[in-house]
Amino acid sequence: MAWDWQVFLNDDGGGRTYLQWMMDAWGWTLSVAGASWVVAVVVGALIGTLRTLPNSPWLVRIANVWVELFRNIPLLVQIFLWYFVVPKLFPAMKDLPGFVLVVFALGFFTSARIAEQVRAGIQALPRGQRYAGMAMGFTTAQTYRYVLLPMAVRIIMPPLTSESMNLLKNSSVAFAVSIAELTMFAMQAQEETSRGIEIYLAVTALYALSAFAVNRVFAFIEKKIQIPGFIVAGGTGGH
Repeated sequence: MAWDWQVFLNDDGGGRTYLQWMMDAWGWTLSVAGASWVVAVVVGALIGTLRTLPNSPWLVRIANVWVELFRNIPLLVQIFLWYFVVPKLFPAMKDLPGFVLVVFALGFFTSARIAEQVRAGIQALPRGQRYAGMAMGFTTAQTYRYVLLPMAVRIIMPPLTSESMNLLKNSSVAFAVSIAELTMFAMQAQEETSRGIEIYLAVTALYALSAFAVNRVFAFIEKKIQIPGFIVAGGTGGH
């Protein structure tokens, strides 16, 4: 069967072409992924930091529960919980758009994974870094803010890059609650046009392009924040 790329110029029945529909869907995919990433990084950094506090066992336990809870429940189940169950339990959330609920679900799911990376990054630093901050008169919060976290971020950039790319791909589950992102576009457009090869190849290309862009952005950031000569090996790195 011959390919027909002209299908993207056809009207979708709503006053726009399939190409315009696909671009709109791409925008929703990037919006879901971007907003979820912000939630994941903010919450993940906080939870990961709490897991390394030396004198706060209860905070450590609470942070550990967060990680195990969100890391061990399948993402699709979490999407359904946030979309169908949480608004029932908390009526004030009934008016929240589905987009926001999906962002919470995907963001919290990813935060558990980023928290583990942050914990590992902090614990990979030599103990002397913490003691140096304390010797300078820093509080625990200041030691984390000015000494530990800036160094830990540099260590976790490679796994954070991979996790960010995974988050972009995981955003495809938003189709399950009718968010008009790329996967939903592909499913509906294929049914309407019967041109599955062209539709899915185009959507695959957009996912690949998006993931490549994320990779390049993080590679650029990693290069910019890299400290020449800093090596971490077996948790005893130094300058």
